[in-house]
Amino acid sequence: MDLDLRKLRYFAALAEHLHFGRAAESLYIAQPVLSRQIRALERELGCALLERTTRSVQLTPAGTQLYEEARGLFTVAESAVRRVREVDRGVERLVVGFASGLRVSAALRAFRASHPEVEVELFQLKWWEQELPLRDGRADIGYLRRPFDDTGLCTVTVGAEPKIACLPSTHRLAAAPAADRPLLEVDLAGEPVIGAQVRRTASIEEKFELIASGHGIAVVPRGVAQAYSRPDLVYRQVMDAEPADICIAVPEHRRERRVREFAQVAAATLRQASA
Repeated sequence: MDLDLRKLRYFAALAEHLHFGRAAESLYIAQPVLSRQIRALERELGCALLERTTRSVQLTPAGTQLYEEARGLFTVAESAVRRVREVDRGVERLVVGFASGLRVSAALRAFRASHPEVEVELFQLKWWEQELPLRDGRADIGYLRRPFDDTGLCTVTVGAEPKIACLPSTHRLAAAPAADRPLLEVDLAGEPVIGAQVRRTASIEEKFELIASGHGIAVVPRGVAQAYSRPDLVYRQVMDAEPADICIAVPEHRRERRVREFAQVAAATLRQASA
């Protein structure tokens, strides 16, 4: 079946408001029209998306899943439309995503020197979903660290960073005599760790604020620690921790010349800078 994006947008508005009247107002359509479109979508999908009562509207498990999928589909569609319009206007644009603490400026300078006609924009990647903007089209190429899901991506490793333990300045491992010997992973056993799997935070800044206030510790790549240095935190290299590989990543389906050539320039430039 062909999925109707218009019906999907109607459903997304209803999922956000959980109220037919308010959703219809936000879409500038009549409420009966919205009701018919949602019922048509349910028939097409062959499942109930909503639990309706006289007082409320709630998403079914299928509706919740569709809402999550819909947001990604909208982003992919909008990115595709943007690229088509840019081609029609003769605009060559490249969006480069980069993870926190990674410096891509050397690659940008090298690329612009040989490709002055290409407009380059930067997009900072969230630390818990580095690769997602490459999949949904918000970024054309990424400069990111492992671990990430590289399914469907072409990757080139250009360097590695040691792991750094970020500790509140009052932590037992931040003061002598503990600070006078190398820090090993075993020293961190049992410590509350603030990370993507344990406690997701909205930003690196929030993560470091939680550490400084004594909520836990974090082990991060050196570039992140250097970019967010602050006096109430102590940074110690974890000597036996596996380094974090740094990669250039491009979606396998992206064949545009500017994407391929930026990947080549970036790989050579950033590998040299990392060395």
